[in-house]
Amino acid sequence: MANLVRTGIVIAALCFTASCRNSDVSRAAPEDTRPAATISTQNANDTRVAKEVFGHIPVASNQRSESFGGYARGCQAGAEQLAETGPTWQAMRLSRNRNWGQPTLVDYVQDLSRFAATLPDWEGLYVGDMSQPRGGPMLSGHASHQIGLDVDIWMLQPDRLDLSRTERENLSSISMRRERGAYTNSSWTEQHMQLLRAAASDDRVARIFVFPGAKVAMCNWETGDRSWLNKIRPWWGHHYHFHVRLSCPAGQSDCENQAPPPAGDGCADAQTWVNNILNPPPPPPASSTPSTPRGPATMARLPSQCLTVAASQ
Repeated sequence: MANLVRTGIVIAALCFTASCRNSDVSRAAPEDTRPAATISTQNANDTRVAKEVFGHIPVASNQRSESFGGYARGCQAGAEQLAETGPTWQAMRLSRNRNWGQPTLVDYVQDLSRFAATLPDWEGLYVGDMSQPRGGPMLSGHASHQIGLDVDIWMLQPDRLDLSRTERENLSSISMRRERGAYTNSSWTEQHMQLLRAAASDDRVARIFVFPGAKVAMCNWETGDRSWLNKIRPWWGHHYHFHVRLSCPAGQSDCENQAPPPAGDGCADAQTWVNNILNPPPPPPASSTPSTPRGPATMARLPSQCLTVAASQ
């Protein structure tokens, strides 16, 4: 993690400027570099741009619920739609049609929202992007959120759950950071930390991404069991919302988990990240060999099952 902080600090510093204040678009969360599930000859030469295929499908596939591939290269079958409004949540930005996920994710969001509703001055949760009806690459925004196991939870505490569709398109979350993400600001409360502790303590969760200053604040706040802090991972851009990633459901061999976080609470690494925000180290030397742009992902780069998922009626 320390190496990740040192090599990524220049990019992170740029993202902590005003250009990254859009509360609705996540910076790509770190991913494994392991290859996606085996590509079959059926779609090995399919050059269609995957986001153009999956980004326009309005409903889930009529298949058994299952995730295929990895969080940033995959798709989902048999997704469930989170209700636009529930007793303790509202889905935001409905025009995007991204309130879909695997049944375990829908259950998780509902469970967390019920906890949120027990916090002082919180009516529940405003839920940001989950996945598209069949997952896959999105037309805009996230690199991940492709297999129905990611969700963005707004930092804005709901004081009402009767927002109209228009209000849900125009209302914005609020930033919790100051000093480019090195510290939390006056909007950050103990209730945010209680919510994140509950979110991370669920066995279904693999990791949660939040800005570095929030991680350090929680490290300093926790005086009891610190095991949940291991799942809280600092990453740039996550100051209007936090990003929850669930582990692959048991028995789904074609779903690819991200490598687990390093052992320990991760607090020292988060503090190093904060120190580097405040006092940036020299940038690493530029490579003499420019990288070759890969272009948008094609259907041929997705797991073979995604062709069937996209074509399912």
